[in-house]
Amino acid sequence: MKRFTINTLLILLTANVFSETILLKGGLVHQGNGEVATTSDILIADKRIVGVGKNLIIDGNTRVIEVNGLNVTPGLISPMSNLGIVEINSLDVTRDDESNILNAGFSIFNAFNPNSTGIPWNRSNGVTSAISTPSSSSFPIFGLGSYFVLDGSLQVKGSKDIAMYGRLGPSDGSRAETLAILESLLEAGSMLKNSTVDEILEMTVADILELQPEDIIALGKVVNDYMPFVLETNRAVDILQAISMKDKYSLNLVLVSVEEAPMVLDQLKNSNTPVIIDPMDNIPNSFDELGSNLNLGKILDEAGIPIMFSTQRSHNYHLMRQGSGNAVAYGMSYETAIKGMTNTVARTFQLIDRGSIESGKFADIIVWDGDPLEPSSFPKIVMIEGKLHDLASRSSKLTERYTNTEDKPSSYKH
Repeated sequence: MKRFTINTLLILLTANVFSETILLKGGLVHQGNGEVATTSDILIADKRIVGVGKNLIIDGNTRVIEVNGLNVTPGLISPMSNLGIVEINSLDVTRDDESNILNAGFSIFNAFNPNSTGIPWNRSNGVTSAISTPSSSSFPIFGLGSYFVLDGSLQVKGSKDIAMYGRLGPSDGSRAETLAILESLLEAGSMLKNSTVDEILEMTVADILELQPEDIIALGKVVNDYMPFVLETNRAVDILQAISMKDKYSLNLVLVSVEEAPMVLDQLKNSNTPVIIDPMDNIPNSFDELGSNLNLGKILDEAGIPIMFSTQRSHNYHLMRQGSGNAVAYGMSYETAIKGMTNTVARTFQLIDRGSIESGKFADIIVWDGDPLEPSSFPKIVMIEGKLHDLASRSSKLTERYTNTEDKPSSYKH
């Protein structure tokens, strides 16, 4: 039986021994299921977790990595991001998150770039997979988000078109018109039960909204196939409108932002609707966000509403860790915060075998050098499907280049 400390992982990486059975020994394991962390061992083989606990049976070929009480969590999952489809926000030629023709049917899946510089940066900060989405637009529905495993492989791993994204709130026109358009779109999708795409496209509303066949098909998946419909909204009355649409069309609704949720807490709880919040958002950016409050996470948690996290920094989705930590500082349960970055995302978006440290799940595991919810803490081990990943990124290489000035020209020292 071979024993290694975390400091020997570089040797493991360069030795290319990813197919071996690995035991992470003696970590403080947050399983991601909402239960309090316990000191446990994790046995990994063939990409998956095969055991969690103490005194696990191993053989002489098992590679043992001593974790020595460090915090261990599932790999973090971003529920909404632009990872792999946007390189530089201000440079249009690096953006693949917008469409000039499609709206509801716009899919970003085939534009995903596993070599995007943002991926190693987020992965080295604990994000092992993400849902990448179209950007917001003036149309109420932006398009379809896809799920990606952030292992950097050119053989892209993920699930295409797993959720629809949109907004109910401020727009160029009337809020009433936005709501009417959303209702018309959902109605068009529901008609696929009894009509063909061509028949729906002949309708006046389809012509006015310039819908394409791809749009109708995608809307049908939302209304008829229970595809998650992720809708950003903040006003209490708009949250109620969204819940009403959920009931009318039997939607698999997920709400984003929900600043005024405490005003309609009972209705939101009774609707069994998960939410995605930014716990750092306490300054209103519009009249819709006058209810911004640092206690939002605590209030939603105490009501038993499933919570996930977003961040305002488009390339730094790992900062949801900071946001969730802030929510804990204002009263949210610690394990709810861990669950909100892992298992709640997996369950909400039906990401099979992801999001928790349990037997049978993929071994997407992070070992942290400190508290996972502290911005000053960083991963010491990042494992995706049982494979140990190098923590280097463009940022770390630039830091090394410009801080290590030994035997370098003077231009590197300034």
